[in-house]
Amino acid sequence: MANKKEILEALKNVDDPEVGMNIVDMGLIYGVDWEEEKGQVHIDMTLTSPGCPLGPEIIRDIKRELRALEDIQGVDVDLVWNPLWHPSMMSDYAKDELGYDDEFGMTYY
Repeated sequence: MANKKEILEALKNVDDPEVGMNIVDMGLIYGVDWEEEKGQVHIDMTLTSPGCPLGPEIIRDIKRELRALEDIQGVDVDLVWNPLWHPSMMSDYAKDELGYDDEFGMTYY
């Protein structure tokens, strides 16, 4: 039986292709609503920029990953822009991997 934890774990299989980091650790997932009785998942997410050309690809990957989970019949993804994404929203893991420093707001590669 699918649950929110499994859904988030499945979303970690979806990468932002421009960055090479999963969308959960990137801080792109703003909300997950799992309606178990209907088998429906609703995702609120953002992209690193409103003009990101890879949004449709990321959404397609989300739907593919989640539909593979038991009991999920449908997936709805809404792109939201409030709040705008900022690198400080990344997980500590992503910040370390990408060299982001919260204090200085810089990325070091």
